[in-house]
Amino acid sequence: MQTGTHLDREHRVRAVQSKDARFDGWFFTAVLTTRIYCRPSCPVVPPKPENMTFYPSAAACQQAGFRACKRCRPDTSPGSPEWNRRADLVARAMRLIADGVVDREGVPGLAARLGYSARQVERQLLAELGAGPLALARAQRAQTARLLVETTPLPMSEIAFAAGFASIRAFNDTVREVFALSPSELRARVPRSRAAGTPGFAGTPGTLTLRLPFRAPLNPDNLFGHLAATAVPGVEEWRDGAYRRTLRLPYGHGIVALAPRPDHIACRLTLSDLRDLTVATSRCRRMLDLDADPVAVDDRLRADPVLAPLVDRAPGRRVPRTVDEAEFAVRAVLGQQVSTAAARTHAARLVAAHGKPLDDPEGGLTHLFPDPGALAAVDPESLAMPRTRRTTFTTLVDALADGRLRLGVEADWAETRARLLDLPGFGPWTADVIAMRALGDPDAFLATDLGVRRAARELGLPATPGALTARAEAWRPWRAYAVQYLWATDGHPINFLPA
Repeated sequence: MQTGTHLDREHRVRAVQSKDARFDGWFFTAVLTTRIYCRPSCPVVPPKPENMTFYPSAAACQQAGFRACKRCRPDTSPGSPEWNRRADLVARAMRLIADGVVDREGVPGLAARLGYSARQVERQLLAELGAGPLALARAQRAQTARLLVETTPLPMSEIAFAAGFASIRAFNDTVREVFALSPSELRARVPRSRAAGTPGFAGTPGTLTLRLPFRAPLNPDNLFGHLAATAVPGVEEWRDGAYRRTLRLPYGHGIVALAPRPDHIACRLTLSDLRDLTVATSRCRRMLDLDADPVAVDDRLRADPVLAPLVDRAPGRRVPRTVDEAEFAVRAVLGQQVSTAAARTHAARLVAAHGKPLDDPEGGLTHLFPDPGALAAVDPESLAMPRTRRTTFTTLVDALADGRLRLGVEADWAETRARLLDLPGFGPWTADVIAMRALGDPDAFLATDLGVRRAARELGLPATPGALTARAEAWRPWRAYAVQYLWATDGHPINFLPA
């Protein structure tokens, strides 16, 4: 299957004519006669090919004077997989924009995080996406604004600032320009039955219920099974068919409940500050790997006759990731050479002693996971772990706290992995599991992992790290997904959706 930037015009026209939902988010179709832009799977009658033009982003469509289709709502399609499978400047910039950095720190802040000048960042985004960072952030604000207008009873003035607009006038102008409706007209279009159900306002101030779209297929077993089986008490839990956890966010904190459904992920967010909505949603999507292209991944892995039966048995496995990269790195160190249960116990002790307490009237969540600054102040002698691992722990949290090590979405995967390996006590397993689940590298490979080696041996693959790594060259650039299929051959709870 050709994807994304590799599609020529003929293939894009075919995707639109066949209403192929696999390409939603990869590109957008703008119709020259109606000045409307759509997702490829728009349910209306496709326009004539000569009236179609294509853009790589919704922001580029908006800048060219097209407005969003009211039927297919192209701004709510899954995000492009490009930004989660690449580590170049454009991909890292897009991940930062999705995390709200432009709204909080401006384009200079975005450029500083990337280590480039603002002019260089602008030039590269324009070249590939047809829009600069301000336009891309504006498109994201418009999507957030529509979500709040349509699903909450909040006054428009509150929605404007919660969506990240600097003024009510900018909010009104943007909504009219992008959707060809005023905010009040947008709200009036929502059917009463939909307003009373989900997605929508959940009745509690700061609580929203949303639908998170994904590209099918999605196998929830290992995704939610992993998150539930490794959940840290007080920070995470599985309750009433949903994975719940606390969130540390730029303006406050939150609690999210995520539950798999056949065609979406049900998401219930409670936020102390609604300005964090975009960031919280983006981080949840990233944790669940919802912007992945499962067809491209599975086609590549299915080409290996050893992996093909595993893929055919349960296609659409995702890589369970994280909402907090620093938290995951700390937990990876706590999990070195111990069982899943022991790692959870170590983490729970840290949370109880040093995490920030919060209230959860709906469940058993009690704390935010302690940030690196709080962990850097912990007395090493109070940690119930071997001396060498205490050294690893304190070195890591010190590097995270003072900024010498940055694991955010802007991180360069290869460079950060090399820096991790320079830390005392960091071997290939720890660096690779952080690369896979915190940094989001889709090609990270755990050749030294016992579960991976055991699965390889049972499947007739080489079981030594060097030989297995050589054999896995054929699985590039999706080796992190191959790990999920290999792990799934075992009966460990991480591979099963909790009852």
